[in-house]
Amino acid sequence: MGDKIKKLVLAYSGGLDTSVILKWLREVYDCEVVTFTADLGQGEELEPARKKAEMFGIEEIYVDDLRDEFVRDYVFPMFRANALYEGVYLLGTSIARPLIAKRQIEIARETGADAVAHGATGKGNDQVRFELAYYALNPDIKVISPWREWDLNSRTVLIDYAEKHQIPVPKDKRGEAPFSVDANLLHISAEGKVLENPAEEAPDYVYSRTVDPEKAPDTPTVVEIDFERGDPVAVDGKKLGPAALLTRLNELGGANGIGRVDLVENRFVGMKSRGVYETPGGTVLLAAHRAMESITLDREATHLKDEMMPRYAKLIYNGFWFAPEREMLQALIDKSQEPVSGRVRLKLYKGNVIVIGRESPNSLYSLEHVTFEEDSVYDQRDAEGFIKLNALRLRLATRRNG
Repeated sequence: MGDKIKKLVLAYSGGLDTSVILKWLREVYDCEVVTFTADLGQGEELEPARKKAEMFGIEEIYVDDLRDEFVRDYVFPMFRANALYEGVYLLGTSIARPLIAKRQIEIARETGADAVAHGATGKGNDQVRFELAYYALNPDIKVISPWREWDLNSRTVLIDYAEKHQIPVPKDKRGEAPFSVDANLLHISAEGKVLENPAEEAPDYVYSRTVDPEKAPDTPTVVEIDFERGDPVAVDGKKLGPAALLTRLNELGGANGIGRVDLVENRFVGMKSRGVYETPGGTVLLAAHRAMESITLDREATHLKDEMMPRYAKLIYNGFWFAPEREMLQALIDKSQEPVSGRVRLKLYKGNVIVIGRESPNSLYSLEHVTFEEDSVYDQRDAEGFIKLNALRLRLATRRNG
């Protein structure tokens, strides 16, 4: 097991897996364990996690409400970039991992711990995201990944271990779980089991944050979102904090069947996986932000952002939030957002987000220039030289090629 570990900070949900991990760590490493449970808006009561940790005799227990920090310092900066992984995924799970890892490292420093541990499996992306963040923030930290070390490699063996060590096993964990879930304020994801065949439609019961678009209201919902320097600050004229604002957009989007995505994605570790994600508020926010940029950003600034976006999204997906190249791209993105202020009006209807209006004191939209009526600001004859200069290389090439 390498060097002796004295104290370890475990990312602890209070569920079966991390409860087994907690017991296993103490048994195998014979070390003191600090538990850390983050409230990222997953919608679950977190006090049971504290009670469970107390039941295990844990003396240092952290249960932190990180919802505003999550949205303000992670979700909003990502949305300034309009980040989409492989064209569809709004990175709901990916963007939560660096914050959890950062807080773990902070707690390790506060408590004098020399190691951290997580409950991610050896097949997925999360192990990479957690550990890249750990090492970026503390190059000397020891990292324990139980799923890569132990032999509790099936649900049956895991439950047997739990029962042997008097760890409560919820009734719904006794059978094979229908799918695994990860949730926070930005999204909820479902993967595995009933979703493993990408040819089969996801069952209705997989969805929990959005109504079926076919059963959504027949009357559209109109919503207005105000932006300041690229970040949303108000909904329907009401100023809201980061977490409250995203919560409100989740309510409006979810009620109108918005934000469902069924995708097969390329994991960083090399395999493809099928996931069903619900990101109602984020889907509304992305459409609104792009609409706000459409009248406030210069053409080449917009195009440069769009060129950079896939790389930025891949960095987040792969776990490089704390890498220098992500921070460099963030500086470019944040510079672009200086004029992105104003109001966007949208219509939410049966799974669709439809932009119906946008206005800004920083608008670059000039009615004088685009009008079909007579104007005094644009000489249409200028276009001839513009076109001929752009055509010059084409004409030369064609002449050469005969």
